[in-house]
Amino acid sequence: MAIRFRVLGGAGRDNALHVEVDSGHAIRRLLFDCGDGCLSGLAQAEVQAIDHLFFSHFHMDHVSGFDGYFRTNFDREARPNRIWGPPGSGRILQHRFQSYLWNLHEDLSATWKVSDIDVQEVRTWRYELREAFERAHEEAAVMREGALVLDEDEFTVEALTMDHRTPCLAYRVTEKTRWNIDPAGLAALGLRPGAWLKALKDPAETPDEAWVEGWRAGELRERLLVPTPGDSVAYLTDFLMNEEAMERLADWLAGCGTLICESQYRAADLELAQRNYHMTSLQGAALAERVRANELVLIHVSARYTREEWAGLLDEARGVFPAARFPETWG
Repeated sequence: MAIRFRVLGGAGRDNALHVEVDSGHAIRRLLFDCGDGCLSGLAQAEVQAIDHLFFSHFHMDHVSGFDGYFRTNFDREARPNRIWGPPGSGRILQHRFQSYLWNLHEDLSATWKVSDIDVQEVRTWRYELREAFERAHEEAAVMREGALVLDEDEFTVEALTMDHRTPCLAYRVTEKTRWNIDPAGLAALGLRPGAWLKALKDPAETPDEAWVEGWRAGELRERLLVPTPGDSVAYLTDFLMNEEAMERLADWLAGCGTLICESQYRAADLELAQRNYHMTSLQGAALAERVRANELVLIHVSARYTREEWAGLLDEARGVFPAARFPETWG
């Protein structure tokens, strides 16, 4: 298994994050935000293969590329069309769906689902292309367990509500723990590899009491299975970073491998950052250092700065967290 990611968009322009979770037998693709021009970094087939689109909030620099995404996928039936975002997402996106003329849609049957992620619950609406998206079919609300919003076989997505003078969602994608076979333990027991090992990893398929190769399955698990924590990546953009926010994020992001973090302002402009409910590169670096991340990727830098000042912004972050960098595509 592996998590791969690409930051879309250039320095001083709108940015988004494309994530691939590769389980070895399938790839799930996630897009976080959809600013202007961001999709130009993806081939059309890659846009068509996105499984989930997550919005942090609906300021135009995070949503203005949605028309391209919707034009590519509006009638998609090969996979579910799923969108997630802060409270109000369903209402906003229904208006977006209806902003086009629909008069050749009666024979099309694509379904879109949009979920509002609130602090305590997730509310979902279903919209039908054959209805020209005129009706919002509300589904039963789901109470949240902690930060969790999406739980799939190989990974989870969590969301934390932050303050951008509007609810703004920080996201974390985490691979589930992988259970690998200890070859030395296998040899010590005199057992040969085989299809039974795959079944052994799943207690639902092979209960602890079941006999496998002359052993109780539960005992074999204790002797042979070695846990390997999965990778994780967080997408953090557009919110006020103060002491309270730092504490909440530090607890939530403990053990996260990669932070993709806005760096809208230099340290000298902290007052301006706070006034606009953004953060500085120094604050992002302090967070990465605190959670002991493997790397910090700085995005969403302000066009108010020159290229030389962007370099200074990166130097400031590296003074606190040496593994800070800009996206590779920025040169």
